[in-house]
Amino acid sequence: MSNHFTGLNLGAPMGDQRLDLCDLYAFQAPADPSRTVLILNANPNADALHPDAVYRLNIDNDDDGLTDIAISYVFSPPQDGRQTFNVFVARGDEAAGSAEAVGEQVVTDAEVSFGAEPGRVTAGSHTFFAGARSDAFFFDFDGVSKLFDTSGGRNFTAPHMGGKAPWTGVDSNVGANVMSTVLELPTSELGANPTIRVWGRCSVRKDGRLVHVDRAGHPSVCSFFNTDETKEEYNASEPVNDRARWTDQFVHIMGHTGGYSREEAIAAIDADGLLPDMLTYDPAKPARYPNGRVFTDDVIDHRLAFLSKGDIPPTGLSPHSDVLTEFPYLGHPHPAAN
Repeated sequence: MSNHFTGLNLGAPMGDQRLDLCDLYAFQAPADPSRTVLILNANPNADALHPDAVYRLNIDNDDDGLTDIAISYVFSPPQDGRQTFNVFVARGDEAAGSAEAVGEQVVTDAEVSFGAEPGRVTAGSHTFFAGARSDAFFFDFDGVSKLFDTSGGRNFTAPHMGGKAPWTGVDSNVGANVMSTVLELPTSELGANPTIRVWGRCSVRKDGRLVHVDRAGHPSVCSFFNTDETKEEYNASEPVNDRARWTDQFVHIMGHTGGYSREEAIAAIDADGLLPDMLTYDPAKPARYPNGRVFTDDVIDHRLAFLSKGDIPPTGLSPHSDVLTEFPYLGHPHPAAN
């Protein structure tokens, strides 16, 4: 839940967990390196997804910051513990020109999976999944809270090491679930030249129009680089505008957290490809963040080292052991707590 994990006052978009995007992954399919897996997770409560929302994967394959391929998921109103989903795939001007679920409808009224046995839907060379899964993101929430002194709802903008590392050794997310959308497709259909840039978007219908309420690109960027005052604007904005709008804020925060000069901060931002906030993936190279993202990537250690210019030590946590080597790759959902 790296994108969900935010300053304590920031909360879920519109106060609705169903609209809360968590993590984005991009990697080669383990059994077939000619195929790519794209995963967008939402809703850390692993409940049904919002029936008036569009959950979208956006793919930029020509490095202009605009969407060239859009994969949109829409969900029916849940009823008697069941829910269905539809998927639309749009390309070119249609993908970039509308926030609606546009394009060819490739999945119709497929069952959302809520149990251990994952349903899958095949549409040509594409395989889709939507449903509850075990969350692969691992982090030490209590340790990070101590490190950044979030008492009073303050945001993560000033680490307080004080000599002793704050890590508890406890993975706060080991029993967590998410609602996940998973797509596996031939890499050739992504049009990488040589990279693609991927980002997730959640939009919800309000007063007859779609309102952008959340976005997901690089893990933990929204979490650590936003404030109560800017998060809504950030989540509603488009990556193509990120460089102009958000560079100064990122540089300011990095000055506080790591003593970066402006020149050092911009160089570090460029090295990680943080702005625009889109996950870059070169499928010709092994996926490892920041080239795509896999379940074993310790993105919190990466981000804390980035923020502190290497001064914050690793948390010492291990990746989750319940992930799968076959589709849909995320582990079986954990039983609901009583």
